[in-house]
Amino acid sequence: MKKLFSFFCAALLAGSMLTGCGSSGQSGNKVADNASTIKVGLSYELSGGVATYGQSSVDGVKLAIKEINEAGGINGKTIELVEYDTKSDEAEATTLGKKLMGQDKVIAILGPATSGAFKAEIPDANNYKVPVISGSATADDVTVANGKVQEYAFRICFSDSYQGTTMATFAAEKLGAAKAVILKDSTSDYALGLAKNFTSTFTAAGGEIVAEESYTTNDKDFNAILTKVKDKGADVIFIPGYYQQAGLIIKQARDLGIDLPILGADGFDSPDLVGLAGAENLNDIYFSNHYSSLDQDPMVQDFIAAFKAEYGREPDAFNALGYDEAKFLCDALSRTEKLDSVSLQKALCETTDFKAVTGTLSVDENHNAVKAIVVIKLENGVQASSEKIG
Repeated sequence: MKKLFSFFCAALLAGSMLTGCGSSGQSGNKVADNASTIKVGLSYELSGGVATYGQSSVDGVKLAIKEINEAGGINGKTIELVEYDTKSDEAEATTLGKKLMGQDKVIAILGPATSGAFKAEIPDANNYKVPVISGSATADDVTVANGKVQEYAFRICFSDSYQGTTMATFAAEKLGAAKAVILKDSTSDYALGLAKNFTSTFTAAGGEIVAEESYTTNDKDFNAILTKVKDKGADVIFIPGYYQQAGLIIKQARDLGIDLPILGADGFDSPDLVGLAGAENLNDIYFSNHYSSLDQDPMVQDFIAAFKAEYGREPDAFNALGYDEAKFLCDALSRTEKLDSVSLQKALCETTDFKAVTGTLSVDENHNAVKAIVVIKLENGVQASSEKIG
């Protein structure tokens, strides 16, 4: 019976891989033999509520494409970016994705940065047979929906469940926390997914969630919920949210005398966090991320130097993810049998041990990146330490 079950599981896995990396009939978009460029779509949040993520990603993409084109491009053809602004709106992301695939005839699309906007363009990607790639769409259901692998969707980041699990383990094992408070945005799939996985992992390790309070995206005053949790006896506070709310929560918590360690995820990573929270309040802050400038790996330090030379500032994680995303795409393009979107999809599926700034990655059967995660500690608003996990 055990052998039969093992065979059945192996068959299921093989089937899922075929579903994810097999390509059916239609030919997708092609690059003409006599074309001098390869058109790649760039669909990102350049204005609106999460523009900081989109703009940072685009800066990284453009640096990578500049380097690739200066080195001769792909098979003698340079990369031509066709760029649009989704305005941080999911409906706009759908419209622009369809335009890029159907009218502009791009071979692939990079972006958007956020999970909801990225998911909005995936149905058309599967229909047009054009790969879409995100560097930062972390929701668990991005590449697999209703048990089915999204054939033309890929991401180079880890998932929310992995982040939630990592931060719960970090709280229990590294910080010795036995009791935790969770403050989450009840309107955000990102927050809800992180909170769910933090809770399951933390309680499985013997920890207790002593309070779980909710807010909504547009809230500015968090004093009421902070007052409710202040005397719950918690060892840590977990905020699975974006920097806009996290910065205000941290400031108001410190103003109330709450000096507990505060944990978060990659949504904390924005230069605006310091402005919202105040550098003096950003002590004993820990968050999971894709990259740290403290990493002494020569590839990371070379990227930092190149980015500073191009933009005159220190790169953040979204800069690094955008850079890696473009290099990941071009690595696959260099391995395609033909310069068409269906051949490209196959090459993306076959990516193994790709050397990236945010860590060496391979693509699994669900089109997710298998890679390490980084936990960063802030002191006075700057990165004081980082630790790679996994």
